[in-house]
Amino acid sequence: MSEPQHPEVALIARDLIRIDTSNFGGGRAAGEREAAEYVGAYLESVGLTPEYYEPVPRRTNVMARVPGRDPSKPALVVHGHLDVVPAMAEDWSVDPFSGEIRDGMLWGRGAVDMKNMDAMILTSVADILRAGEQPERDLVLAFFADEENGGVEGSALVVKDRPEWFAGATEAISEVGGYSISVDDRRAYLLQVGEKALIWIRLVAQGRAGHGSRLHENNAIVKLAGAVAAIGAARWPIRLTPTTEALLRGLADLTGGSLDDPDALASAAGPAEAFLRSTFRTTTNPTVLTAGYKHNVIPERAEALIDVRVIPGTEDDVLAELQHIVGDDIVIETVVRDIGMETPFAGALVDAMVGALGRHDPGVPVIPYLLGAGTDNKALTTLGITGYGFAPLRLPADLDFTGMFHGVDERVPVESLVFGQQVLTDLLRTY
Repeated sequence: MSEPQHPEVALIARDLIRIDTSNFGGGRAAGEREAAEYVGAYLESVGLTPEYYEPVPRRTNVMARVPGRDPSKPALVVHGHLDVVPAMAEDWSVDPFSGEIRDGMLWGRGAVDMKNMDAMILTSVADILRAGEQPERDLVLAFFADEENGGVEGSALVVKDRPEWFAGATEAISEVGGYSISVDDRRAYLLQVGEKALIWIRLVAQGRAGHGSRLHENNAIVKLAGAVAAIGAARWPIRLTPTTEALLRGLADLTGGSLDDPDALASAAGPAEAFLRSTFRTTTNPTVLTAGYKHNVIPERAEALIDVRVIPGTEDDVLAELQHIVGDDIVIETVVRDIGMETPFAGALVDAMVGALGRHDPGVPVIPYLLGAGTDNKALTTLGITGYGFAPLRLPADLDFTGMFHGVDERVPVESLVFGQQVLTDLLRTY
């Protein structure tokens, strides 16, 4: 029995998923070289000339420039990342690196974040070039390494060492926006126009080493456990920005709900509720614990990693409050600190993205939102490039799409990839 025929966008995403580019952070990664070479070969197949930059062994970035019809217009950066977070195979229903296509769904690590969009970018540009056409303006296609570690060995080095790649560009589009959610059984699209700031911190507790059988009152693990529990119990207040206020107005228009209760409005968004509620406030989530080396030895040091995402402009206040929460016995070390950003839901590119969605899904509202996480758009801001999240997907109402970012059984409908490719092609042809 022959294999079913699948759209090219699904096959490209499947191939990329099958290249394990797991990124454990802190320089521990499988590396993106093979994925970058795959992307480069595809770009060559449609007549483009890829350039590679590998500032750290195997952490490979690839770029190609597509000439537009109107060289007087600023270039548009269309970018993705090639790394993925690790996946524990025993937790999944399928092999996370098999790229299995089953029951109309593409499964695997990267199906949502973000090898789906990588494939949409490639095939959208291919559609234009194979038709003998050009995009409206120059496109800078960039595929970065190390995004899942804050871009430290990827986009941050590319913008520093290869700024010429982005010459003439003023705007960018990438992941985590343009996808649909269901609000009280009505479809709406979220367009990402900002990102919370990122601060990854390490808590360090010091104690006295000793035998595990002793009465011991200076135990680093006990100190650390108290600090982690205190952070876990902290409840950060709602702090709205212009973008989250606009999001709430959009939700209120759809539901008739009150603007006075943001969490209640977000609850109408079904599976996306937790994703949206995180944009209203700071989040501080413990993610890694490290302490000890033997069952009967009390260690002198214990550490915890905390993923902190804050409303732009509140970074110093949040760090000061965290020190107050954990107490003076705990040292807070900043591992990574990156900017937040927010841009108005207005302008020619926003109008073009909203228009492209409207042509393919007429009458469905598009609402701005602030991403609770971060993307490589942060690095591009250092070059004066304004970034948006626009990876368009029309999704089933019951699919917990946002919950699959870094989750298990990551998957996306093939028909959603086809929709996204069509919308993206439309945008690149006309903007």
